[in-house]
Amino acid sequence: MSRTSRRTFLKQTAAAGLAVTVASTSARSYARILGANDRVRLGVAGIHGRGSSHIDEFARMSDVEVAYLIDPDTRLFEGRSNQVKSRAGNTPKCVQDIRQALEDKDLNAVSVATCNHWHALITFWACQAGKDVYVEKPCCHNVFEGQQIVKAAEKYGRIVQHGTQSRGDKNWAKTVAAIASGKYGKLLVSKGYASKGGAGRWTCGFKETKAPPDGFDFNLWLGPAPEQPYHENIVHYNWHWFWDFGNGEIGNQGVHQMDIARWGIPNATLPKSVISLGGRWTTDKGNKDQAQTPNMQLTVFDFDGTLLVFEVASLCGESPITKKDVPGRVDNEFYLEEGKIVKGKFIPKGKDQGEELADVEVDLQPGGVFRNFIDCVKSRKRENLLADVQKAFYSAALCHLGNISYRLGKEVPGSSAPEGLPDNPQVKESVDWIRQGLKDFLDYDLSQHSYTLGPKLAFDAEKQRFADNEDANKMLTRAYREPFVVTEEV
Repeated sequence: MSRTSRRTFLKQTAAAGLAVTVASTSARSYARILGANDRVRLGVAGIHGRGSSHIDEFARMSDVEVAYLIDPDTRLFEGRSNQVKSRAGNTPKCVQDIRQALEDKDLNAVSVATCNHWHALITFWACQAGKDVYVEKPCCHNVFEGQQIVKAAEKYGRIVQHGTQSRGDKNWAKTVAAIASGKYGKLLVSKGYASKGGAGRWTCGFKETKAPPDGFDFNLWLGPAPEQPYHENIVHYNWHWFWDFGNGEIGNQGVHQMDIARWGIPNATLPKSVISLGGRWTTDKGNKDQAQTPNMQLTVFDFDGTLLVFEVASLCGESPITKKDVPGRVDNEFYLEEGKIVKGKFIPKGKDQGEELADVEVDLQPGGVFRNFIDCVKSRKRENLLADVQKAFYSAALCHLGNISYRLGKEVPGSSAPEGLPDNPQVKESVDWIRQGLKDFLDYDLSQHSYTLGPKLAFDAEKQRFADNEDANKMLTRAYREPFVVTEEV
């Protein structure tokens, strides 16, 4: 972080009380007004992993200029700059600090592919600076942040798109429309699966603390997270499994399936209650590793009579312990009064064969979420966004609510049935699958050990707060580290 940039930023925040301010002009007029034929000047923030895909998506569009690459790790600059140049012909400006890019009045938009704990803060600052935002999933690291970016997008008239790409999928849109048609009766259970294997999920072991590498600004990478020592289990991927930076698998792959699951429930926003259970069991003979988030987790939400059941079973794939190939699953299913919808087919009760879904009208903007974002940046028609920030917030919030129940949980005997879960066959299937998965993958008999059972938490969807648990309400936000603050004032 350059001294000039920091000094400029702090001077601005002191004067206006905002993370990013624009002198003598409003955010609505700060960004250059685009005509239909203008190129959108865009910066990609976070260029290590997913950011490379963002670069590819935007650089191949003739009406987009990838003008900035933003990342605390300068070691990435040369390679990613060459990526832009080879695809689009221009050489982008590379900066470590997002605030430096936001000071450019000719920058129209920011694409955010950083770690989760930076998603909302960059979105918040960018809206205040008059920039539109494409933000990766989940759009926020906690519920408060999601509330604030929804307010910021509205106040500053910004286009904010979420990286839940299934919103642009015609098959999922058709499934959702078929459920809403009522032809198959009431939706009883919307079930999502986010079960992916991989060594980081089975175990990430332990990494010793050490000095950050040259060219990497670890303080800037930490941003709003608490100050702490550097170690290689958080940079660059396994941060997903640490609460300060990630949200576990439910907030990683899971937010995609969570969004589909909520989308399928007619008019669903936030639930009446949530309960979550699970644990983190590793290939180190079931012992704990350095990570914190569960790799086996079941979460159940009550949407006024319709259940949303969400299963994470990351102990899948070819087991290094038992040598069994345990199936994973990334999918959604819908259980209705007249049958179930699985893989785009309706299977009536009592039958094994599926049939084509009801012929329903699907109103879907073309082009996928990246192209749709640029089209909306140019048209200023927020209503045409496939994955608007309001939809994003509701789905991301579900992941956070589930994690809050889990984190408030207590260890209970593995031989005991989970108290507080609804008596439902899809819920029971997931409980049984977690037990069986532990046995198949780790040769681990849960009945001889324990698991974490969270409390069933009542939630007030209108107030967006837990109804009867102040400990849970405290976890709706986080303690921010100055100056990296998502403020109460929008």
